[in-house]
Amino acid sequence: MKTYTRHSEDFKEQALAKVYNRGNEQSIQDVADDLNISLQTLKTWMRRSKLDRNHVLPMKSKRPDDWRPEERLDALHQTYGLSGEALNAWCREKGVFVHQLEEWKADFCSKGGSSDKREAAQALQILKTEVHSLERQILRKDKALAEAAALLVLQKKFRALLGGEVE
Repeated sequence: MKTYTRHSEDFKEQALAKVYNRGNEQSIQDVADDLNISLQTLKTWMRRSKLDRNHVLPMKSKRPDDWRPEERLDALHQTYGLSGEALNAWCREKGVFVHQLEEWKADFCSKGGSSDKREAAQALQILKTEVHSLERQILRKDKALAEAAALLVLQKKFRALLGGEVE
């Protein structure tokens, strides 16, 4: 017998926010798996919501990797005097960990932000698309070469059958 779990309205709102604010690399199935709910349940909530697909909900906290350098600097400024439980409470509220704040501080002290990481990620994405394009070209050319070889073999067999009469 199946048991049904009732989810709070806050949970539903957060789930919908996660769906509507997901990146291109994440599917609705991935979000449902992350939240440990069925895909059909999530789609039902999406249908019942009054939000349209183009409306973006403001998220209470974003992923730490999505923070801009200005936001990271502001977070470091806000947490400068905090320690212990106060720092942990701030981190829970903003959705970051203390070790991430320490990484951001080290990044700002050494490089001045994470723009290098973004540029490297963009360059990697460009290279991946170029490799994919080249692989498709190679596949296309391999098929053309195989077709040309087959035509040559057929032409040779045809000439052998006719005894060299056709030229």
